[in-house]
Amino acid sequence: MQQQPQQGQSNQQQTYTQPPNMLTTKDSLYLNDMLAWNLNAMKKCHFAAAHCQDTEIKVELDKCGQMHQRHYQQLLAHLNTTNQNMM
Repeated sequence: MQQQPQQGQSNQQQTYTQPPNMLTTKDSLYLNDMLAWNLNAMKKCHFAAAHCQDTEIKVELDKCGQMHQRHYQQLLAHLNTTNQNMM
């Protein structure tokens, strides 16, 4: 018989203080999706800013694109650091 979670604890998620030493296939696919989402958002912001005539909106689109680029680069840097540590 399996033990049921105590009432009030069923919605809590386990949190980690450090990333695991190994990535699962699901983790890898999710990270790949995150990279693709940020790259796509960055490209869309760049395209929209290039075709925008309103200066204020263009500036905001550029900021948004730069934010997505930073997120993309941060993910890559983290993955490269993790990959080098595992070798």
